[in-house]
Amino acid sequence: MASPVSPLAVAMPHLPAMAGVRFGAAEAGIRYKGRTDLVMAEMAPGTTVAGVFTRNKCPGAPVDWCRAILPPGHARALVVNAGNANVFTGRAGADAVSATAAAAASVVGCAAREVFVASTGVIGEQLPFERIVVALPDLQSRLTPDGWEAAARGIMTTDTFPKAATRTAMIGGTEIRISGFCKGSGMVAPDMATMLCFVFTDAKIPASALQGVLRRGVDASFNCTTVDSDTSTSDTVLLFATGQAAHPRVGVEGGRALADFAAKLNELLLDLALQVVRDGEGARKLVRIDVTGAVSAKSARRVAMAIANSPLVKTAIAGEDANWGRIVMAVGKAGEPADRDLLSVGIGGTWMARAGAVVPGYDETPVVAHMKGHEIAITVDLGLGRGRATAWTCDLTHGYIDINGSYRS
Repeated sequence: MASPVSPLAVAMPHLPAMAGVRFGAAEAGIRYKGRTDLVMAEMAPGTTVAGVFTRNKCPGAPVDWCRAILPPGHARALVVNAGNANVFTGRAGADAVSATAAAAASVVGCAAREVFVASTGVIGEQLPFERIVVALPDLQSRLTPDGWEAAARGIMTTDTFPKAATRTAMIGGTEIRISGFCKGSGMVAPDMATMLCFVFTDAKIPASALQGVLRRGVDASFNCTTVDSDTSTSDTVLLFATGQAAHPRVGVEGGRALADFAAKLNELLLDLALQVVRDGEGARKLVRIDVTGAVSAKSARRVAMAIANSPLVKTAIAGEDANWGRIVMAVGKAGEPADRDLLSVGIGGTWMARAGAVVPGYDETPVVAHMKGHEIAITVDLGLGRGRATAWTCDLTHGYIDINGSYRS
């Protein structure tokens, strides 16, 4: 039985058709019954691609495949399945990816090394790739420029709502579009999540420039979020540029020509990343953590993530308990420079502690009221320097245990 839709869910926006890409979804029977679980996208010849992948040391076969074929920067197709992650399956996993890519290449009319493959779902079970191979010809024949929502729904696992976003940007006075969809709900931590994200633009951008803007965008979005501190074996973000928009030439380094594109891409990636956190397994509250006054931005990020990943902080938020002592604990365990007597902590815009002590006359009433809302804001100032960072997480409820305790059943 599907989980109830997250109370933090956002409605899927309308994503207009984009020149150079078509989508579709099919029921291949990989694990689920009565729902789509296979997604395909076909891109125009000349499409360039960039990618960022998990740093988990036990990656899935699809991640190995995508890393291997990424350097030339060319793509014609994408095939994604849900229900089986194709991870820890040995030679059989690699064979499954190769067979999938070959089958997709056959129906598209391209080289197998222009087909990117991703999988999400249960780890350690062999992928019944024959079902994918059989389904691809019919699926490819039904691809449509309007298939965004079908694709977003087809890659869901424990997600309770489809996740998508779209933006427009300017390159040399020409309007271009950026749209994408993703999935993710649990096993979500920096280096991206059990998270698959696929973004498309009609811009014409060299792969090297595309790679640079994507990596920076991921670092400021997906790598600043966490649901449960677990880094998946399957994390994949791919950005495809179909080259169909008529704008001035972009150089291999990108540079100033991509300034607005990069800014809008960053917005889109953060939008998608926060949708993943909003759908954290069992989540009832979205939490933003701002850390200032650190010795460096890197140090601030580590402190922010220590707070975001603390089970005690997350359960206090779930219980709507304004227990700022747990935040102090998390700051102290981060392993970063901190001084107890300079530390300040606030929740919902109210400072609770300043310079290592409770604020005189502190009234918990507005903080308690804030804790009852769906979006929680935590602020920490270390008082040591100018470093600052923001992280996002969700609360930790019994729903997380319920979902993950029965994941394979």
